[in-house]
Amino acid sequence: MSNSTISPAIVQDVSQTAVYLRVSTSQQTTRSQKPDLERWLAAQEPDKLGKVGWYSDTATGKNMDRPGWQKLQAAINTGRVKKLVVWRLDRLGRTASGLCKLFEDLQAKDVRLVSLKDSIDLGTASGRLIANVLASVAAYETEIRGERVKAGQAAAQAAGKTWGGSPKGRLLKVTDEQVSCDTIWTPPSTNTSSWG
Repeated sequence: MSNSTISPAIVQDVSQTAVYLRVSTSQQTTRSQKPDLERWLAAQEPDKLGKVGWYSDTATGKNMDRPGWQKLQAAINTGRVKKLVVWRLDRLGRTASGLCKLFEDLQAKDVRLVSLKDSIDLGTASGRLIANVLASVAAYETEIRGERVKAGQAAAQAAGKTWGGSPKGRLLKVTDEQVSCDTIWTPPSTNTSSWG
């Protein structure tokens, strides 16, 4: 399931700079990305930034089918975005083919991509080379992670370990005693004055 947050300003106004944040799961937050992006924005000349719109997604990086990204892509397609800023390239995506296609699309639409942690600028030949190398590395890391997970599962299975719930055939029941129990457990109170 994916979730997106789009700044209301981006929907109503023409934007020149778009900031994109992404995390993969709902257990993650964008807290590690925001401070660097905010510092970068603060260090820029306001007239060169224009209006700034923030887009974010909680979704996998393996495809571009994300609500926040789709809104951002629509803004790029209509010429409302001149600069796209991300914390790292892997926030845009994790497949080499997807990222390379995106780089070509951004160049064709004259959108400057800034990746803070990767120090990338697609406006230069060396920047495009590094971006494509890093896209391949991101795809490689994703494949290796998948292989490690499968290897770990196979090793656990060979050792007779199981995960993911109760053993086959085991029925979990709530007893009448558990249903009728009206006692709610509360944690013991702590005396904060005894803390050093």
